[in-house]
Amino acid sequence: MSASSSQIISVVTGGAGFLGSHLTDRLLAEGHKVIAIDNLITGNVANIEHLAGNKNYKFISQDVTEYLFLPGKVDYVWHFASPASPIDYLRIPIPTLKVGSLGTHNALGLAKNKGAAFLLASTSECYGDPLIHPQKEDYWGNVNPIGPRGVYDEAKRFAEAITMAYHRFHGMNNHIVRIFNTYGPRMRLNDGRVVPAFIGQALSGEPLTIFGDGKQTRSFCFVSDLIDGIFRLMMSDYHEPVNIGNPREMTIREFADQILRITGAKTSIEHKPLPVDDPKVRQPDIGLARKLLGWEPKVDFDEGIKATIEYFRDKVGVA
Repeated sequence: MSASSSQIISVVTGGAGFLGSHLTDRLLAEGHKVIAIDNLITGNVANIEHLAGNKNYKFISQDVTEYLFLPGKVDYVWHFASPASPIDYLRIPIPTLKVGSLGTHNALGLAKNKGAAFLLASTSECYGDPLIHPQKEDYWGNVNPIGPRGVYDEAKRFAEAITMAYHRFHGMNNHIVRIFNTYGPRMRLNDGRVVPAFIGQALSGEPLTIFGDGKQTRSFCFVSDLIDGIFRLMMSDYHEPVNIGNPREMTIREFADQILRITGAKTSIEHKPLPVDDPKVRQPDIGLARKLLGWEPKVDFDEGIKATIEYFRDKVGVA
């Protein structure tokens, strides 16, 4: 990929993942040249197949916990590399910790070396099982550092700390987005999160599995809305964490009922024990994003979930 000095160059770690691939599409649409880096431990080549032959796109197969060297200039580094679902980070806990620590350090080093702006894809899991509701950015969280989910929570909390340290010590133009539950096409059917799990079960005629009593809440943001908020944050002059998510909260049971309604599936609901440290509530306060970025979600739940269901129909072979 050759680039003139006037072209904007973005590096996306985790570029073959659900969010990284959607971010790549947005950056290409904005006229950026994109270099995606991914070791495909949870990413999927299918997410970027449509970019084959695009002269503005380059893919590098590499683990970001290893030293990152790229020739030429880089304007933006978007650090999205990390397992992001419980089924993944419980299966590969040490790589999860390493990508949050060593990987973030390497990505920051690349941005520092190139004089590039940096954005960390952090998570609402930094709030843990929250004791305040909804969650605002100034809440420090309620996290069990040695619990099974701690490998993800603490990796991201460390990543936030080192991102802020590089901003304060080196004067880097760094940004942190705390991502709340996001859904849309390119999610993995078997990644363990509630959206693909319920949709896959409904389309296959299997019982929908609810962990616990189903009264725990989540707030679901469609992927295009999330990416728009993230893009705006990178282009802003704000350097502390910002929540990006949809404040429309529903219980898991309500979400299951919506999936059954929209798919028309004639199946039952079964309950299993709640996993350790599973958050009871999750809802972003997006006042800061509204004020700083002029951002709020636009995609209606029915519209977004129908698009997601259509994507998964192909994955489960349902006509």
